[in-house]
Amino acid sequence: MTQQRPPLPQPQLEPAGITFEQYEEFTPQKLELVDGHLGYGGQNPSGFHLAVLTNMGLLTAIRRVGVSLWIEALDRYMLTHLSTVNAQEEVAEAMLNRFNRAMEDLKAVAEFLQE
Repeated sequence: MTQQRPPLPQPQLEPAGITFEQYEEFTPQKLELVDGHLGYGGQNPSGFHLAVLTNMGLLTAIRRVGVSLWIEALDRYMLTHLSTVNAQEEVAEAMLNRFNRAMEDLKAVAEFLQE
């Protein structure tokens, strides 16, 4: 009988717990430091990262890092994905323009709040 892996932790806005099975599966036995980066002995770190974000809650993560950096990350992520959308050229261009306007508005609000 093969044992199924537990589901990946699902970060929420507020801090939440993970199961013991998720802890066992996704927490590395030993963290390693390689060239300034935390290593996991070849293990995929996604589950561990998601567990930390689940425990922390996304609102706390934003407070710790700063909203402007999250906006930059969102901008880069969305631009990468918008370039792969399979749509008519006019539709894709309209969505890109709409996204760019929304990001400019979001950046302006974030700058205002930081002052």
